[in-house]
Amino acid sequence: MIPNVDNDSIVYLNGEFVRLGDAKISVLDRGFIFGDGIYEVVPFYRGKPFRMDGHLARLKRSLAAIRIEGAPDTQEWDALVRDLVKRSGLEDSLVYLQVTRGVAKREHGFPDNVSPTLFAMVSPFRRPGAQQRSQGMTAVGMPDERWLHCEIKSISLLGNVLAKQHATDAGADEVLQFRDGYLSEGSSSNIWVIKEGKMYAPPRSNLILEGIRYGLMEELAQETGTPFQARPITQDEVAAADELLVTSASKEVLPITQYNGKPVGSGRPGPVYAALRAAYDRAIDAL
Repeated sequence: MIPNVDNDSIVYLNGEFVRLGDAKISVLDRGFIFGDGIYEVVPFYRGKPFRMDGHLARLKRSLAAIRIEGAPDTQEWDALVRDLVKRSGLEDSLVYLQVTRGVAKREHGFPDNVSPTLFAMVSPFRRPGAQQRSQGMTAVGMPDERWLHCEIKSISLLGNVLAKQHATDAGADEVLQFRDGYLSEGSSSNIWVIKEGKMYAPPRSNLILEGIRYGLMEELAQETGTPFQARPITQDEVAAADELLVTSASKEVLPITQYNGKPVGSGRPGPVYAALRAAYDRAIDAL
């Protein structure tokens, strides 16, 4: 039994809906042996998916990038995810999807004639509360020491795990990572820099995972009249920001009010965050 996990919840594994406690895979699965797989996380609000088309498109891109074949197509994933959420009975939830290359003899090269392992589960989604929204998050900076294909949503997340633990060890909520002196992203989030009412983000590249909220934030910036530019951002610019924001499926959009032990701007959530947060909530309400 896994502590603090609902082993009676229903998950999907290789064509079957089973209890989480009964779901089993081979120790020779390449996801377990090599981290050879990809994943995706889709949020649901009031039983309805949020930006699922974007999540499934990124899932397809990640599968193609590491050359996994034989996974369901987008329509099949859509039906599967909706069915699983319905079975869960949850209103607000996060659906986790994972595809590995499958079970094979332990050799580094791609095996022949192997079916991928398909897994999906639903967890309750505890949205950011009033305290997080009003007080914000804390963050510390660190070098980005991960591999050079961060655009792939790989299950090989050791670099991200170590980055998150760096934040935990420092008593912070998140890290801001820098590669060659330029901002990349958090341990599991995209980062946004606000200066003089304008919003900046690192450009789309192989050095960041383009969060589904990246495109959403561009839309919300336009809706709220917030000028936006994607360009390289230096460590000094981050340190001098009026506001810092973090986005992810689970964090939605939240302010960072303390960075490297110093207040960001006034040390309180700023006006650009407030406008974008309100617009984000309107997008959810419109489902």
